[in-house]
Amino acid sequence: MTASPDDVPAFIELGAGPSARRIAVRPRAGKGPGLVWLGGFKSDMQGTKALALDEWARDHGRACVRFDYSGHGESSGDFADGTIGRWLEESVAVFERFCEGPQVLIGSSMGGWMALLLAREIRKRSGQGSSKASLAGLVLIAPAPDFTEELMWKKFPAEVKKEIETKGLWLRPSDYGDGSPYPITKNLIEEGRNHLLLGSAIDVGCPVRILQGAKDPDVPWQHAFALTHRLPADDVVLTMIQDGDHRLSRPQDIARILAAVAEIG
Repeated sequence: MTASPDDVPAFIELGAGPSARRIAVRPRAGKGPGLVWLGGFKSDMQGTKALALDEWARDHGRACVRFDYSGHGESSGDFADGTIGRWLEESVAVFERFCEGPQVLIGSSMGGWMALLLAREIRKRSGQGSSKASLAGLVLIAPAPDFTEELMWKKFPAEVKKEIETKGLWLRPSDYGDGSPYPITKNLIEEGRNHLLLGSAIDVGCPVRILQGAKDPDVPWQHAFALTHRLPADDVVLTMIQDGDHRLSRPQDIARILAAVAEIG
């Protein structure tokens, strides 16, 4: 299944009944290692960094896959129904359907967590001989592994926790997108605990490049440091951008991201 990146997306169907959803994918044909974009929480594949990556892939003849999680962008589903596990299932399905040979996973914010979880799943499947694609490396941009627990639940004031526990969700104000608040559900928090990574070693079996803004108000730089301590010491590079915010979407930030992608593959 293919679609021009400049045309309508391809769609894959996942789930059945109430959990059925159509996932929008924009694959670009090209040589390897292929690039796979994993977006952030409430972001989509038409963002500045995702489009810059696709343009770089086009200019270098590289394969590139972008997609929207359910409840995001052009995919179906309600954002409030989303969980880390559901979005991981979609990431795995897109990877298995559209990727072949070595791949570089590029994950931004929540996408950094998703990239680490996907990498673990790819390693497992490669060991079983059930995957036609493999890992060449990871580029993580302001990565937010375990954010539902470490950066949300543990930091929420008591009244917010109470609202989530009693009403099932809390509408969190946002400085991103159109500025409208987005729901943080009890299910998102509780299901996220099934996918926590920072409590033990994370062996992804490939090079890792991390880019982190020192002025990031959403994912503090200490979070990136905590992640590096869980990764193997060999071939893991953390780049701290002193004046960088969470988006890391300025031209100089994009240049650093693309340089990290080029360095790995």
